[in-house]
Amino acid sequence: MRALVTGATGFVGRHLLDALAAQEVEAVACGGPDDPDTLQIDLDDVASLRAALERAQPDVVFHLAAQAFVGEAIAVPEATYRTNTLGCAHLTQAIREYVQAGARSPRVLFASSADVYGMQPRERFPLNENVVPNPANPYAASKAAAEMLLLGEAHAYGLDVVIARAFNHIGPGQSEQFVVASFAAQLARIAAGADPVMYVGNLDAKRDFLDVRDVVRAYVALAHRGASGETYNVASGVARSIREVLRELILVAHVPVEVRDDPARMRPADVPIYVGENGKLRAATGWEPEVAFRRSIADIWQAATQGSGRADPN
Repeated sequence: MRALVTGATGFVGRHLLDALAAQEVEAVACGGPDDPDTLQIDLDDVASLRAALERAQPDVVFHLAAQAFVGEAIAVPEATYRTNTLGCAHLTQAIREYVQAGARSPRVLFASSADVYGMQPRERFPLNENVVPNPANPYAASKAAAEMLLLGEAHAYGLDVVIARAFNHIGPGQSEQFVVASFAAQLARIAAGADPVMYVGNLDAKRDFLDVRDVVRAYVALAHRGASGETYNVASGVARSIREVLRELILVAHVPVEVRDDPARMRPADVPIYVGENGKLRAATGWEPEVAFRRSIADIWQAATQGSGRADPN
């Protein structure tokens, strides 16, 4: 299998490249102008996307490139729609032109988000793929719109697309914009001598946390064995409160702290619980989570103390 990976230098993209290399998959890593070691693409430029396809001649395109931070999407929604939705439209246009020139159409594995489910009644949890999306913020809306765009292209032009709705993923190297990485980074600074005060948002929210290494294994499995035109949850099936995650990190770090609420970290449309079913993914691919939650936390802490976490948005 030959692969093209957009967003290859982001948090998930780097782990995906590692997973593909472990399976000896030839992958072309695509990035933006700040990523000189990758094939340069611009999601606003169809020609650059088509050139990447011609260079890679992929069997599958892993489309990870996105503006992935909900806070930024709320602050600047137009930019998020341009990157996440219009960027997806430009990619599909490039694929159509590539195929019209005589190439074989690649499969598109689209990294969507469980955020598309939005506000749901508690009785619907854990969420399955039949739940109608109800986006609660611009980021979620941008991903839901991209999903519909891809499915429309599948029906109209025969695009081979598989949609992966990933729930919250964590692991070493994630940006401090995200809650678990933020906790770890704050704890690391405290351990190094900073004031022993941690600033937090809503600790009562419950999320379905899955290690990023399990997420990318699911993406690769779906690229091989997912059904065209189908949507799959990528989830652990377990809801953990943010408070539980923080407690686990503090136990691993052995750092005494004072925890304070930070109004700036509270979201105006925070969903109280997100947890998903993963039975459809398991049945299609045989995938199962392999990385234990405590190992994820330990690896995140180790990365934070070594300063190896990088502020990548994806």
